[in-house]
Amino acid sequence: MKAFASSFLLYTVVLLCIHLWRPVGATSMQNETDRLALIAFKDEITHDLLGMLSSWNDSLHFCRWSGVHISRRHVHRVTTLNLVSYGLVGSLSPHIGNLTFLRRIVLQNNNFHRKVPSEIGVLFHLRVLVLSNNSFEGKIPTNLTYCSELRKNNLIDNKLEGKIPEELGSLSKLKALGLTENNLTGKIPASLGNLSSLSIVSRREQPGRKHS
Repeated sequence: MKAFASSFLLYTVVLLCIHLWRPVGATSMQNETDRLALIAFKDEITHDLLGMLSSWNDSLHFCRWSGVHISRRHVHRVTTLNLVSYGLVGSLSPHIGNLTFLRRIVLQNNNFHRKVPSEIGVLFHLRVLVLSNNSFEGKIPTNLTYCSELRKNNLIDNKLEGKIPEELGSLSKLKALGLTENNLTGKIPASLGNLSSLSIVSRREQPGRKHS
């Protein structure tokens, strides 16, 4: 009986140790992944004209950095990056694809240039993408179609070129699409006509407007 009690106690202690150790390790790794992705984002900013990213330093936990919003359900996972009218100049880091819990990217009214990184296509929770009033160049990434939760895609007033990807018609939840004031060529793909709830946005949005 004593041997059984000792074995049961040892088994219970082992299970408790496993339970306590695994979440801590996983959470720590997730925290570090999001933090490093944000640092990589900042590294691609060549000018922070208004000093809006001054809080992005080691003296504050990244969940308190300006423009960064954290999940209530998943500890310290970034769900929103809202940097509207921050006066930022630079390119958008491909490491943004490591912020795997992102639901909203709102970078309207800055001076981001170069290409829209294709890594955005791995953000499977993304619902809102607003990159309007910047200087993004190149083509619209076709793998945005992997963002199956996307409701809003506003790329108005950039320097994008090429054709509108036919594949955008597979985004069944897309409600708003803004592509005007670019250098796009060709016609609007017929596939977009299959999206009954889609409206084509043809105007700039006012800075500070809420993006749901």
